[in-house]
Amino acid sequence: MTTSSTNENPLRDRALAFHALHVPGRPLVLPNAWDAASARIVEDAGAAAVATTSAGVSWSLGTADGDRLERDRAVAAVAAVAAAVRVPVSADIEAGYASDPAGVADTVRAVLAGGAVGINIEDAQHEGGGSLRAVAEQAERIAAAREAADAEGVPLFVNARIDTFLAGAGGVDLTLERAAAFRAAGADGIFVPGAVDRETVKLLVDGVDGPLNVLVGPGALPVAELAGLGVARVSAGSSMAQAAQALVRRAARELLEAGTYEALTDAFDYGELNTLLGAAR
Repeated sequence: MTTSSTNENPLRDRALAFHALHVPGRPLVLPNAWDAASARIVEDAGAAAVATTSAGVSWSLGTADGDRLERDRAVAAVAAVAAAVRVPVSADIEAGYASDPAGVADTVRAVLAGGAVGINIEDAQHEGGGSLRAVAEQAERIAAAREAADAEGVPLFVNARIDTFLAGAGGVDLTLERAAAFRAAGADGIFVPGAVDRETVKLLVDGVDGPLNVLVGPGALPVAELAGLGVARVSAGSSMAQAAQALVRRAARELLEAGTYEALTDAFDYGELNTLLGAAR
């Protein structure tokens, strides 16, 4: 379905706006969300867009991360996030929730129907020891995602995640080889989690033909330094979801073991949170 007017396809404008947020040196900063409440809070904090974290989504639904969540449940979570905010939403679809390119295309169509205008798609295979997919195979999956979105008339931002560093499968040279192939297949941006030191990030920025996304958390370079290196997108990944779950554990243990409540001292004000989540969208 190709449209001739943005008025006929409201996702198109949102997708174009999301693309425009990826500026080397002035990165899009994404405190990743995992449900409607966290998405609304992230938006209220000033985020220009909201991205989901597959790990956070999986944990919130009682499932382990790593391609174990069913597509329908994952897409429903993305749709709930998209319905909760006004800003563009990007969905972490792990490896595509599918065994083949046709299935990846089905996932993309479902994500678009849910209101998201971007995806992260990774090249790791969680079964069989966590190896990386062959370049040609992953390129086919990225091309299928691109073609499915184009057929819907939406310039979906396809962020190709490359897990060379996380998997210990290679360094900068191999990452750049894979990045070039994935860009040629239709990826808009390249996401390299695990690349954290200044020299590596700079080599990737200079070597990737397109916006570079890095993953941050405690110990990572500050956003201002990443901006100075030319990074275009900064993601918190699962770290905020992990911190939230750690608070639940601390508070529960304190209450059960000590009978005290200090872990809850800095809680969100009930009325403020209730008003924020009750506001019409």
